[in-house]
Amino acid sequence: MKKILSITLVLIVFLVTNTSAQLLQEIEGAGEIDWSVQVIKCTGIGGVNPDVPESARRAGAIRAAKLDALRNILETVKGVYIDAQTTVENAITASDVIYSRVEGVCKAFKIVDTRYMSDGSVEVDVEMSIRGVLADIFLPQETGGGTALTAEGIKGKVFTGLVVNATGLEVQPAMSPKIINEDSVEVYGTGFVSREYAIEQGVVGYAKDVASAKKEDRVTDKPAVIKGIAATGPNKTDVVISNKDAMLLHSMSENLSFMDKCRVIIVVD
Repeated sequence: MKKILSITLVLIVFLVTNTSAQLLQEIEGAGEIDWSVQVIKCTGIGGVNPDVPESARRAGAIRAAKLDALRNILETVKGVYIDAQTTVENAITASDVIYSRVEGVCKAFKIVDTRYMSDGSVEVDVEMSIRGVLADIFLPQETGGGTALTAEGIKGKVFTGLVVNATGLEVQPAMSPKIINEDSVEVYGTGFVSREYAIEQGVVGYAKDVASAKKEDRVTDKPAVIKGIAATGPNKTDVVISNKDAMLLHSMSENLSFMDKCRVIIVVD
């Protein structure tokens, strides 16, 4: 009995911990974006068509559920912020080519669970990563090449990554955010990253608290921890840091190396 209680408590703690770690952006009537892992999650529902033979009803319900899931994923993708100015919806509305590419990516969704209901209907839970092929569509073709700030009078320090504490600023997660200084100069963003790394793991990662962010392999063992002072841009995806902190980050060329590898996490509410 004690063993069962112990296992139950462990499971409860595990579930609470995982739930609290999620950064969910709900898209009403469609699905959600879990920014902690940068994955879109949706459910598709397929009803029973009474006008087809009974032997074909389940297959028909599965097809309908998949089509519903595809519609929901497309609607959810539209709600993704690309950067401070643009959403995916803006981009696909402006270009039929981009819309076709996005639709093709969405069709490759992964089914993670299927439920067969007592009334014959079917529900499918599906997922699709924001990283990889989707990121390749929206990230600039040319990245890197940014100019480092002149860090005069700042004692240099080498870091293995960066954690920006943006809690309380109402920062919104995005595919391609920027960190800028008080003079609106880019400190980190696509101007300082390798496109290969950005596509593979995202320009930044997101977390809900500083303690867990510091433990992430992404920033390894000696990250700089900096407090953001404001959110900026129409979509409020970019984070402002102080000029002093910006120069500290750019004071050593080694720090530009971790930026190139996208070893940055933004902590948001």
